[in-house]
Amino acid sequence: MTSQHPTAKEKRSMLLVYGLLFTACVLTVIGEVMLKLGVSHVSERVGAFSLSPSVLISTFTDWRVILGFALVFGGSLFWLGVISRVELSFAYPLLALNYVILLVPSRFLLHETITPARIIGAFIVVAGVIVITWGQK
Repeated sequence: MTSQHPTAKEKRSMLLVYGLLFTACVLTVIGEVMLKLGVSHVSERVGAFSLSPSVLISTFTDWRVILGFALVFGGSLFWLGVISRVELSFAYPLLALNYVILLVPSRFLLHETITPARIIGAFIVVAGVIVITWGQK
């Protein structure tokens, strides 16, 4: 007869996974915000992003874009820690939390309008994450 309750070791392991996931999400969201700030700054100077050499050089030498890519890469390193410990089909849907976290800097740093539909969508995402994690050891 096997126990349905996770052991202390399993609980610690999942706590580590959730910590890695949270760190990956936060770094990725901050990185994406920096990318948006950088590309917006460049767009004001040289026009909308395109594959023209001058726009590419301006974009990829902007400190915000460089920092954004570094943060997204850092988030990817923590993500590797997540997927090395749990099934991908469990972990991947949890990345939807990026959207929920992103609402805060989108509103207060990027001054975007957060509509009621987006807020409802965020609650649905959180509900989905709860369902996915419900039975996970």
